[in-house]
Amino acid sequence: MKTNTKRTTKRKRKTVTSPEPRPHLLQRLTCPFPHAFASALLRVFLIATCLGWIAAAAGACLPGEKKHEQPYALIFGTVWGPDDHPVYGVKVRIRRESESKARWEIYSDHNGEFAQRVPAGREDYVISADLKGYKWLDGRQLQATDVKVHVENDERVDTGLHLK
Repeated sequence: MKTNTKRTTKRKRKTVTSPEPRPHLLQRLTCPFPHAFASALLRVFLIATCLGWIAAAAGACLPGEKKHEQPYALIFGTVWGPDDHPVYGVKVRIRRESESKARWEIYSDHNGEFAQRVPAGREDYVISADLKGYKWLDGRQLQATDVKVHVENDERVDTGLHLK
């Protein structure tokens, strides 16, 4: 019968000789100043460069500067249920009065609120609610009347959609 005998001899570590280390960058430079001074000068230069990049990045987003953003008006509203509580998740459609299709579709949030940016300027908008799948507690289908909103310029207009 064979017995498995495992060798337990330890291997000798090989001695590796490595080439001599390269001279440091500052040691290779021929500089009339002492090496410690050149090293400190290089560090100051690198820190100043990094601080310049940080200042340039911070200056790009200063609050006083305006990016070339178009002016806009804001239509803000709340969807109210038949029991005068805000309704979550209702699809709200906003269109210009002169158009037949909705240009913007948004959903009411957990507070029943919605907000949509529209181009600034004198315009009338019609706001409607898509109530497919929404029923009242007694099984009746909910209905909403369209709301007209007039925007003069770059302003906020508050409105409400009341469901019946």
